[in-house]
Amino acid sequence: MTTMSAAVTPAVDPDVAKAEEYAAKLLLLSEGSVNKHFDPFEDIDWENPDFAPDAGEERWVLPESADPLGRHPWYKALPLERKIAIGKYRQANIAKVGLQFESILISGMVVHNFNLPNGSPEFRYCSHEMIEEHNHTLMFQEMVNRIGLDVPGMGPLVSKFKYLGAPVASFMPNLFFMAVLGGEEPIDHIQKQILRSDEDVHPIMRGVMAIHIAEEARHISFAHEYLKQHVPEANQLSKLTLSVAMPLAMWILGRAIATPPKSFFKEFDIPESVRKELFYGSKEAKQTFGDYFGDVRTLAKEIGLMNPISKRVWKLLKIDGATTRYRSEPLRAVQAA
Repeated sequence: MTTMSAAVTPAVDPDVAKAEEYAAKLLLLSEGSVNKHFDPFEDIDWENPDFAPDAGEERWVLPESADPLGRHPWYKALPLERKIAIGKYRQANIAKVGLQFESILISGMVVHNFNLPNGSPEFRYCSHEMIEEHNHTLMFQEMVNRIGLDVPGMGPLVSKFKYLGAPVASFMPNLFFMAVLGGEEPIDHIQKQILRSDEDVHPIMRGVMAIHIAEEARHISFAHEYLKQHVPEANQLSKLTLSVAMPLAMWILGRAIATPPKSFFKEFDIPESVRKELFYGSKEAKQTFGDYFGDVRTLAKEIGLMNPISKRVWKLLKIDGATTRYRSEPLRAVQAA
């Protein structure tokens, strides 16, 4: 008597399933770039009289919600005219730093794409991202030009990073995309804080930030997904190295984005004691800087890069702290958890 054997479902290779899931996520991000993208010269009303840099100049006063200088007693005690001048310079310089960082990112992504094999789902997404980042450089430079101040952007030492984007992306892509997060997470965090507040900021700033936040959401998502996909593939020595490199990248790139160059403090005769207190010395300054990396700490834990050694590095750099339940969780919810 013959028996019918039950149909056997072929086993699914977990690596294949993971690769397919990764490709699907990248396709979704790519379609997002096609269906919802911005042109800074169409979507920002630059010629609107209200967008003129000297229109409603009090709106250049630094927001207390997101800028440590804006809530410092030294700044708050200044005459309105002086606060406006400092605010204009500060916001123009942040835009210039953003432009320079995006340029470094683009240089690395060009090389990364060059090395990708045919059929790689990363090629299309990275190409979309580079187009958007080019638009961001145009947008940031237009903002600087209209404000009319000759700001330097990054300091002279940090600006040397422009030589590192391409070689790091080529030979150490995991480190490159960690560095991407080190620059993108702080500025995204700061801009969201400003837009979530009730403070009246200049419409040039508001228009630029709204576009940048909308598109950076995809860019940050990709860097997270890239590291989730590729870091687990690395050998144990590489993972250990990356676990230590991750907090170092956050600290170095985060400082480059969030801290004004020394020329800014010299330009406005800001006391050295105020500079140190604002960005390095005070408990509030350390907490503010550490809060930028809640999502990155969550990622590090998820991909196996939060080990006893790396935890000590996060703590030594004073950027350890709470993790987030989901990306871009509002800070007040993280602190309350």
